[in-house]
Amino acid sequence: MTSFSTPTNRQNTPLLSPNQLQFLIDRQEVLLLDVREVAEYQADHIAGSHLYPLSQITQLPLPASDRPIVLTCQSGMRSQKAATQLQQRGLTITELQGGLNAWKQQGLPTIGQTANAPISLMRQVQLVTGSLVLIGIILSLTLAPTWLGLSAFVGAGLVFAGLSGTCLLANVLAAMPWNRG
Repeated sequence: MTSFSTPTNRQNTPLLSPNQLQFLIDRQEVLLLDVREVAEYQADHIAGSHLYPLSQITQLPLPASDRPIVLTCQSGMRSQKAATQLQQRGLTITELQGGLNAWKQQGLPTIGQTANAPISLMRQVQLVTGSLVLIGIILSLTLAPTWLGLSAFVGAGLVFAGLSGTCLLANVLAAMPWNRG
């Protein structure tokens, strides 16, 4: 792989800028793995990337390749988690700095099927949690105050997700048929 002077993240994983990655993709020097979920990938991704959802990355076999592995996601958070998991398997990993958001900010091309793709996993989580909180409040006002427990349960789940970086609801939604490719 062509060498660049690259920064690293907190785990000392090398980071590539979008333009550096585009250069390497054009020269077919890297294997690009997108660690977002199926619906997100279908809607929008970098040409030539392979889908390896973070929720399944430890179970999926990596494609046979002698090229260095570069990870991407939407903003860089999930690729950082995936890098840690893959590094524990003894792999050398590089990440796209800033993820697909940074890639698009540089005006670099993406492909996808936005017309047929389901909404993003994050928006699905927001819809479900918001609906559950609202239902809990409405039921507590109309039926019994104990229904506030539903809203409290959802709030506790969101706090857990924020502290741990693991959203159990996102994992459940990722396994739903409409989010599988």
